[in-house]
Amino acid sequence: MPAYWLVKSEPDVFGWDQQVENGVEPWTGVRNHMARANLEAMKKGDLAFFYHSNIGKEIVGVVEVVREAYPDPSADPPKKLADGSPGKAWMCVDMKAVAPMPRFVTLAEVKSDPALADLALVKFSRLSVAPVSAAHWAHICKLGGYKKPKSAA
Repeated sequence: MPAYWLVKSEPDVFGWDQQVENGVEPWTGVRNHMARANLEAMKKGDLAFFYHSNIGKEIVGVVEVVREAYPDPSADPPKKLADGSPGKAWMCVDMKAVAPMPRFVTLAEVKSDPALADLALVKFSRLSVAPVSAAHWAHICKLGGYKKPKSAA
């Protein structure tokens, strides 16, 4: 059984269309400790909602984790800590597009739905990689008309 996630990207920097066009793409650029921990928790086959932040503010598609966490090649090497031990590297995972949402699910819609009140997208609005419970996943899929393709995890 896969775990579920939500990953955010600014569509003017990297959007859903680019994810689809590129096939497998490393999810780089995450520079938040909690988001990094979430990337490290992702397993191959996990699914994530692809969310356009800043512009659109909506869930536009579903991606699948195809490579588990590894050091983010876009990050500077970790700095040594005060005690001389090595710092922790920023991480990334590789994602591939599964399918677009038939109907985009907007942030306003999510925020107005009592069933989604404790979704990380609502509670931790700045978090760029967040877990999604199975119940929330099913609810959002229903809102967006998404049905798992036969080839998806």
